[in-house]
Amino acid sequence: MGKVIAAFMKKPTTIVGIMTAILFQLIFSVIWMTGYDGVTDVDRMKGLRVGLVVQDGQIGPAIADKLSQSLPVQTEQFASEEEAQEKLDNRELQMVITIPAEFGQSIMTADRTAAIQYTINESNPALIRSMMSTIAAQVTSTLNKEAVGQGVHSVLTQAKMPEEQAAGSAEALSERVVSHLQYTNKVDGMNNQMVPMMMVLASYVGAMIMGMNLEQSSMAVAAQFGRMKRFAARSIINVISAVVVSLIGSALVLSLGGQAEQGFLAMWGFQSLFVLTFMFVSQLFLILFGMAGMVFNIIMLSLQLVSSGAMLPRELLSDFYITIGNYLPATYAVEGNMNLLFGGPNVWSDSIGLIMIMLVAFAISLAVTGLRKGRASQQPVPASTTANANLRT
Repeated sequence: MGKVIAAFMKKPTTIVGIMTAILFQLIFSVIWMTGYDGVTDVDRMKGLRVGLVVQDGQIGPAIADKLSQSLPVQTEQFASEEEAQEKLDNRELQMVITIPAEFGQSIMTADRTAAIQYTINESNPALIRSMMSTIAAQVTSTLNKEAVGQGVHSVLTQAKMPEEQAAGSAEALSERVVSHLQYTNKVDGMNNQMVPMMMVLASYVGAMIMGMNLEQSSMAVAAQFGRMKRFAARSIINVISAVVVSLIGSALVLSLGGQAEQGFLAMWGFQSLFVLTFMFVSQLFLILFGMAGMVFNIIMLSLQLVSSGAMLPRELLSDFYITIGNYLPATYAVEGNMNLLFGGPNVWSDSIGLIMIMLVAFAISLAVTGLRKGRASQQPVPASTTANANLRT
């Protein structure tokens, strides 16, 4: 057995396999531990934004001012609910808090409750719904115990009610506020919630493994075809494969209960685009560095999973990872998938981002392939070819 193990260890492929396993541990540990470090810090919460719509002119402005000072997130007031809802749909806001026009009057009526309306867009990482629901509960509790009591006390005092009686009435009414939670672009179950991350993970891993095999095939036929012809063939194979792979992926997601708010064709077309982008990006590193480019692809995979917003909101990441994510295709793939699967704006801007990244990767690959000289001559000539040549002479 010792001889067998020694024979295995003499093979470069064995060493490469072991080193790859070690690199996966090293790369994922470093990137994920640094990427998700501090996401629960209060300072990072300031990256989240909540819109305030004040329709009640009596005590609404005072409540809005108090919320702006006390909430751990950024707040922005909007003149109309439609404007706030549009920004919520575009994920520029994580929640909209609406103080209805009848809010002040309701809390002063003995047989009525005053409702604060909260609207949360579910077409986001799952953590957003949990965090915003917690904030909504805190806001309602705060309004019950402080803001509403103070507002009612002020109104009753202005109405010439004795101070002691006004304070007692305010305290009695300070538990009359209720929450009305509304969810837009609803996600049907955790399986659907995980689809954007699954599609990015499966697509990029598939693209990098396919690229590795195409690189090996390209090296195998280097003696027969020039580098530009091989590059053209790889590009055509990428395009055809992206369409076929995406057809299978989209069909499987829908057949297994997946959502597709904008329809199957839109889902298939967009997946074809980001799968093709992944193929050209992963191929770029292989063209630049040969099989060693797989190390860079492993790094890219980990970076994209962290920075794309597929698992945690990008707003909670450090500026370093947010900036990196802006230049990586998975960010646009995740945002576009959320819009297509769960509802939201069109994916035009996400598609443009993917196309730009793909064109850059394609252009660099083409330039490197064209400028690299003598690649074919460096390939070993098959023994059979050499023997045939000798026989002819």
